[in-house]
Amino acid sequence: MNNDGNATGNPFEIAFELPPKGSRRSSESVHAQLRAAILDGRLVPGSRLPAERQSAAFFGVSRNTIARVYARLAVEGLVLPRHGSGTYVAAKQQRPRRDSASTRLTTDPRLNPLWLQPELVLGLSFWHDNPHATSSRTAPSLDFRPALVDPRLFPFDIFRRVSVGQLRRMELKPPVFKSPQGNPGHFPLRAAVATHIGVSRAVVCEPDDVLVTAGAQQAFDLLARTLVKPGITTVAIEDPGYPPMRAAFLAAGAKVVPVPVDAEGLVVDALPASAHIVCVCPSHQFPFGVSMSAQRRAALLAFARKHGAVIVEDDYDGEFRYDGTPLQALRSTAAADDVFYVGTFSKCMLPALRLGFVVAPRWAMPTLVAAKNCLDWHCPTLTQMTVARFIADGHLARHVRKLRKIYKTRRDLVRDMLQSLFPGELSPMPSHYGMHVAAFSSAGKHLARVTARLAETNVQLHSFDRYFLDTPTSQGLVFGYGAVDLDEIEMGLKALRRAL
Repeated sequence: MNNDGNATGNPFEIAFELPPKGSRRSSESVHAQLRAAILDGRLVPGSRLPAERQSAAFFGVSRNTIARVYARLAVEGLVLPRHGSGTYVAAKQQRPRRDSASTRLTTDPRLNPLWLQPELVLGLSFWHDNPHATSSRTAPSLDFRPALVDPRLFPFDIFRRVSVGQLRRMELKPPVFKSPQGNPGHFPLRAAVATHIGVSRAVVCEPDDVLVTAGAQQAFDLLARTLVKPGITTVAIEDPGYPPMRAAFLAAGAKVVPVPVDAEGLVVDALPASAHIVCVCPSHQFPFGVSMSAQRRAALLAFARKHGAVIVEDDYDGEFRYDGTPLQALRSTAAADDVFYVGTFSKCMLPALRLGFVVAPRWAMPTLVAAKNCLDWHCPTLTQMTVARFIADGHLARHVRKLRKIYKTRRDLVRDMLQSLFPGELSPMPSHYGMHVAAFSSAGKHLARVTARLAETNVQLHSFDRYFLDTPTSQGLVFGYGAVDLDEIEMGLKALRRAL
């Protein structure tokens, strides 16, 4: 195709080989090549073809010739003429099947075998409940999966006004392309984060201790990249635990060791002396929901100091405390050199923002900054500016207070219904924080089968099985209440009663 066509403003970039000018085969040649481009996917459904009057620039043929080609493609159902608008590739095409050999799931030697580990694949896909379900199945209407939020509760009107104001600021003073921080992150956001977690989680830090990330998952990835020496570093993780967190360390080549969890949290006495990194959710363990006891916290910090280990503290929903005595985060002034505190705005605001942060020891920050720069330089500036203003103006604190009341009511209903509908079958664990309740099964049933059956009736519920790295040592269910309101909770638990 003649590249002069770009002057028309049409981004049509399919290359054509045409017979000599004046050839009687021009029409056949253009038709065959356009047809092939549509069928093999180079021209996707909805693509606009060049106007007939531009035929010479794009195809090197006359307007009459291209009109005949378009008419023939329309008869074949491959394009759709729209009066006054142009000619477009039709919505559905019968495309030829790819060679089955090229689509087989085989271990190709060109791939890094690290990414083929079953534990890693499972860890990164743990939200996908039924890989064998057909695409025609309707979306779940009752979703009890943990760590989900209810977007209906978010103050979009306020966030929109704040965003518009920050966009005007960018218009008046456009940001320059520069190093994302000194530390990665918009300084007002880092300052707002330091204030927010100081008030809500008693984390003592300064803005320069905060690194802004694209969600908690990128925080785990950055920590794994900077702390793990492949094949050497041993990482202790809670078992059961949060699969995407351990996936980040597996992907970095760490030797991951599962450590059991009981009613007091991580069993510190079971930590291997060789552990270089210990990953924990001390305030609201995932998925059991227990809070690490004061004795275990002290023992864990003592272990880190004795063995020269570091602690990765995941505080993904620590803002939501409903009762009991407030628990300070592990990251304190005394432990500042040993603890990496990871937080996210996905639970207290919206997952779609893709913003999280790490509060890191001073000795680690330059390396984390270099790793962040290599990944994506910095998170979207407008989003950072908006969230910073949203926090500074007090909107986040008000939103969290509202969510606490709503989530506490939901938690209480889940707990009460579990006790009334499943006496002797499901025992809910005490849970003073967070967005889910775990219930242990005393009936010895294979609950993964029960959850699979519920999924067919549009009720999504997770069993403990999917969170263990080692062989499951207990059976139970995890009831996330972040995305279901009160009547949906009643419907879902009654559906579970029938399934059991």
